[in-house]
Amino acid sequence: MKQNEIAKLTDTELTELLASERSSLEKQVLNHAVSPAENPLKIRSTRRTIARILTEMGSRKRRSA
Repeated sequence: MKQNEIAKLTDTELTELLASERSSLEKQVLNHAVSPAENPLKIRSTRRTIARILTEMGSRKRRSA
């Protein structure tokens, strides 16, 4: 997801998306450890999406404080 798409989401949606992305990353890493992934760059994009979500959540927290 792009940053502008993430910024449009509500706090609840961000929390749900974060949980689902973390779950997805865990599965991808475990599957890649067992057998090489077809597209290992998907792991990188998932990590970056998680970072974008956390960045947005942090900036919202700072704005409200």
